[in-house]
Amino acid sequence: MAWYHTLLQKLNPAQEAISNREGTTISTDAPISLIDAFDRVETVNRGVNLIVKACSSLDYDVKDKVIDGVVNDVRQKTLHRLLNFRPNPYQSAQDFRIALYTDYLLDGNAFVYFDGAFLYHLPAKNVDIITDTVTFVKEYKYDGRTTFKPSEIFHFKDLSNTSIYRGSSRLLSCRDSINTLYKMQSFQNSFFENGAVPGMVFTTENTLSTAAKEKTIQYWMQKYNPRNGARRPLIVDSGLKPVPLTQGSFKDLDFETSISKNNGKILNALGVPQVLFDGGNNANISPNLRLFYLETVLPISRSFVSAVERYFGYDVEPITAGVSALQPELKDVSAYLTSLVNGGIITPNEARTELRYEALSGNDEIRVPANIAGSAVDPSKGGAPKKPQQEKE
Repeated sequence: MAWYHTLLQKLNPAQEAISNREGTTISTDAPISLIDAFDRVETVNRGVNLIVKACSSLDYDVKDKVIDGVVNDVRQKTLHRLLNFRPNPYQSAQDFRIALYTDYLLDGNAFVYFDGAFLYHLPAKNVDIITDTVTFVKEYKYDGRTTFKPSEIFHFKDLSNTSIYRGSSRLLSCRDSINTLYKMQSFQNSFFENGAVPGMVFTTENTLSTAAKEKTIQYWMQKYNPRNGARRPLIVDSGLKPVPLTQGSFKDLDFETSISKNNGKILNALGVPQVLFDGGNNANISPNLRLFYLETVLPISRSFVSAVERYFGYDVEPITAGVSALQPELKDVSAYLTSLVNGGIITPNEARTELRYEALSGNDEIRVPANIAGSAVDPSKGGAPKKPQQEKE
């Protein structure tokens, strides 16, 4: 018994080296430009919104305690209330989840503070992890001033190839695509607002002074303003003749194709099928929506659940019964439940409950399969039913 107790307390012998390599303080690695992309790039905003709203819509089922958590004085009903109805006095469960999952996608990390009664969200960009040479994490610091013990915080994170303490934002992998969209947007604005291509050329045989040329240009710009759809006029003097080098227009720059390709890269990085943006028919929307939940939403939700299970010790599972994208066809559900009832697995009322119908009296008994008349209960009574004896004359 003493050996087993010692084994449970054995620490990671490489932790000191890990702490020294990672550094004393682990801060966010998400650039400000990526955080700004949520407000400036439509695809980033919409993609993050889809994932956050889908993750936030899932409630959680809390079962019995399975391990000793970091805190062990929280009851099952209390945890159920904190996760699904009232995490704290100031936020609804939906607002609380939205804040957590937004941080998870934009920063790659989400931090939750538990004060013994309520759950509070800590913005990830302001949280620093202070490493420990023995026990992994020494403390958490918010904004460099407020200190939290490891037992007061639970943290879940996305993947990272640079740190085992913090996750990395999914947008880091598509940073080049985001910067390209920034540049194209800036060029587009300059193209239309400043008249990037001359729209009017004046020729003269005389040579004008610089002052006279600028004065003429300013006069025509007032009458022929680029902000009203025109472009800056040019004056060609000294007998020079304008020769067009290209007939290209903004349409010829093929911006739409480039924008579409970069949008697709961003959506792939986030984990959102592009068909959900482009539209489609019932044949391709449904499988892609199901793929979106199975490969993006549920793994993210599982990260949160795993952190909650470790911290509180209860068996927690996201409830997916209300997600239409994950449900089979009604015909398949009906056939499945009917086979369970007729096979003696569940009662008719249990099947009705699964379909969210009210229970009926007299339907709480397991049905015994009767493949052969009379043999289901007692094999000795197999065969055809006996005929009643004829009355003796």
